[in-house]
Amino acid sequence: MATINPAPAASAQLPSEFKTEFHPRSGRQTLFQPFDQFGISPEAQDAPIVDKEPWCPFRSRGDFEFSEIAIEAALNKSQINALLSLITRISEGHAQITLKNEADLSKAWDNAAAELTPVLYEVHARPIWDWALDLLDNPLLAPHFVWDACRVYKHNGAQFERFFNEPWTGDRWWDIQSSLPDIDGAVPFCFILYADKTKLSSFGTVKGYPVVVRCANLPTHIRNGEAFGGGRIVGWLPIVPEDAGEEGKLGYTTLKRVVWHESFKKLLEHAAQYSKTGYSHKCHDDILRWLFPVILILSADYEEQCMMSLIRGRGGKCPCPVCLVQLEELHDLSKTYTLRSIGEAMEALRVYKRSRAQGEELLKALGLRPVENIFWIMWYSDPHDALSFDRLHSLHGGLWKHLPAELKKILASLGREAEAAFEKLIDDFPRWRNLNHFKSAINITFSDGNKYQDLSKQTLYACLNLLTPRTSPEGHQLLCVISTYLQLDSLIGLDVHTEGTLAAIEAELLIFDTELKAYVACAKSSDIEKLKLDWNFPKTHLWKHVVRDIRRKGAARNYSTRPNEKLHGPLKDTYHHRTNGKDVAGQILRVDHHKFALMLLRERVDAVDEYNRLQALGNDLPDEDVAVAFNGHVKLGAPTQNPSSILDLENRSAVDRSFQAFRRKFTEFINTSLPTYGHQLTNWITFPADYQIHEHRYLKVNYESMVDWKQATDHLRCNPQFHGLPRFDHALIQLTADETIFVRLILLFRCSISNLGSFEFALVQPYTARINGSRRMDRFFKLTRVKALPRASSIFVPLSSFIRGAVLVPDADHQDEHLVVDHLDSDMFLRMRARVR
Repeated sequence: MATINPAPAASAQLPSEFKTEFHPRSGRQTLFQPFDQFGISPEAQDAPIVDKEPWCPFRSRGDFEFSEIAIEAALNKSQINALLSLITRISEGHAQITLKNEADLSKAWDNAAAELTPVLYEVHARPIWDWALDLLDNPLLAPHFVWDACRVYKHNGAQFERFFNEPWTGDRWWDIQSSLPDIDGAVPFCFILYADKTKLSSFGTVKGYPVVVRCANLPTHIRNGEAFGGGRIVGWLPIVPEDAGEEGKLGYTTLKRVVWHESFKKLLEHAAQYSKTGYSHKCHDDILRWLFPVILILSADYEEQCMMSLIRGRGGKCPCPVCLVQLEELHDLSKTYTLRSIGEAMEALRVYKRSRAQGEELLKALGLRPVENIFWIMWYSDPHDALSFDRLHSLHGGLWKHLPAELKKILASLGREAEAAFEKLIDDFPRWRNLNHFKSAINITFSDGNKYQDLSKQTLYACLNLLTPRTSPEGHQLLCVISTYLQLDSLIGLDVHTEGTLAAIEAELLIFDTELKAYVACAKSSDIEKLKLDWNFPKTHLWKHVVRDIRRKGAARNYSTRPNEKLHGPLKDTYHHRTNGKDVAGQILRVDHHKFALMLLRERVDAVDEYNRLQALGNDLPDEDVAVAFNGHVKLGAPTQNPSSILDLENRSAVDRSFQAFRRKFTEFINTSLPTYGHQLTNWITFPADYQIHEHRYLKVNYESMVDWKQATDHLRCNPQFHGLPRFDHALIQLTADETIFVRLILLFRCSISNLGSFEFALVQPYTARINGSRRMDRFFKLTRVKALPRASSIFVPLSSFIRGAVLVPDADHQDEHLVVDHLDSDMFLRMRARVR
């Protein structure tokens, strides 16, 4: 039997230094930092909180905590009164509750909300600058603001390579800061705005039109989080009543846009003025800055982008909100078109006001509506430059929806047997945490873009052996389109981009363009009815601008609508549980204002609690306060109730050959491997038949992401009955210092060896790293294929050798061969790309 010499997992070879070049107006010198200090500055450390009553204006902490429960539980008036009556009769407790009725609680909510900058206008809008002042006055957020544009670089071993992640690393922030008045401390305060209609009632008869604001000066984890500093609903736009008789008429369409932009004007009050003059504010570092409000990013789906940019949409001659591409050229990604500008739009509207006929001709040529864009009143805030690519609506809930529609037609042409085979392969796709599982994909539809995204990751693997050039030329060509779509989606979804990844997107866009044109040509000559021939719609074109967006505004997650779409659910809950169905906007925003105030107070209370806890502990911090919560980067969980003997395990070989000769293999492994870990063995270690090991069914693996060099976590299962089904996950491990392989979990266990201590190991089934002369299909679709060794060839490895989890899909046509799911997440995608190279 071959012995192995496992080595601990090797960390990715990371650069020793990062370089940050700050905007010249910042007056800051270029900063060089080692890896473990990058992104960390003294200012980012929270200052000690000494507020003794952080729950004010509530009269006691008990009042504050009760109000949190009441608003989260959506208690009505009678429920609140009944609960308070019960609590009042309880004379003893750690918290004092002084509230007597719902009126007291409502008044307390209003008092808490009064601590924030007041409230709502008649159009249900709160100026975004008032919200900005709340952020600026929060001592917990103050250390996290970033004011100066910068260019960041990572050393790749040969030179510094620029990368893009946060908005301030992009060129747009740099250009804006360069354009500001030449005065000391002039910096942009950058807003991200989102707006979209949503259905509030079950039947969609009641709709809402929330506007969400986020601050781009705060890091992503704060800006896109749900705590204070995250997104806030600051407006509720009016919806022009539907009128079937007027729909499509110029006057009615224009009215909708006039109402939208005039209503939005309320949100921009103060901000528009300060965008010209600046706003003097002494920041947390005692530096007086002139803050210039800027709309850096507009985050929206295509329909809303049409409203924001005032283009005519799909029916216009130029249906892109960013460039002047012609309608008939939307499908052609090989061409580049002139970008839109505010100047040309203003000039066309000026001509329209002077001569309607002449102006209408100019506006039609630009695909614009005859309405003044409200964003023009904001200096340094070109709406066409602020509009950004959204993966959720453009890809997952947009372009992707057309691809499975084509797939269904092709499978239907092949007959019920092909459809059933596809459904079974989808149902058999390995389970993975946070990856939706589908029992069926042909006869169901979704409205959830996240489900579409997960389905796209599984469809290619389910179709590889069904849609071959011989069985279905149309289907095979469609798979080519899907394959390049997945490549682009994974590339665009990276949270950190380098010049290399941007070049890869540009190159892959041309591949997608070629494959889509080939599919159209194939569909034209096909006997299958109703295959899509016209791909001239905006969502085919929009990702043409994604590389520019990343260069100018950072990674795509900065302008994703996903964090904002999450707010629609709570809005619907508030409508159902906290309103009477009348004056919905006012009631919902009032409740949201209350929640926002309580969230601010909760952060203050938690900060004080943490400060007091650390003060009480002093220097004697317990183990859980250490940065690393467990030894190394792995942690076993879900132990079985009773230990097993080696003899018990060997007896499993009757049904599973991986346990064959368990005792002998384990003895050889221990005696040959322990010396490589520094354990001096004076004699050969033997294990009796009743030697006990402690089996576990779960393994948590922390690893360093190749994307952003931060910690990521995988949760692996090794369980014969996980939610009623066997679940034995795959993983990528470091077999030797120079070799990584994929394995399948068989057994996770902990054991003790006399005089040496406790050890954690896994019994795994190895997979060959690559199959020599990989199949043409694999090269064509950029797949990674591995082959499982026989179960009897199982090996022992230390848990420290685990790099991360993996998903491997069995190839039904080739025994023991598996395909690695490259698009599982961004880290796996980059690891597999590095292997291909």
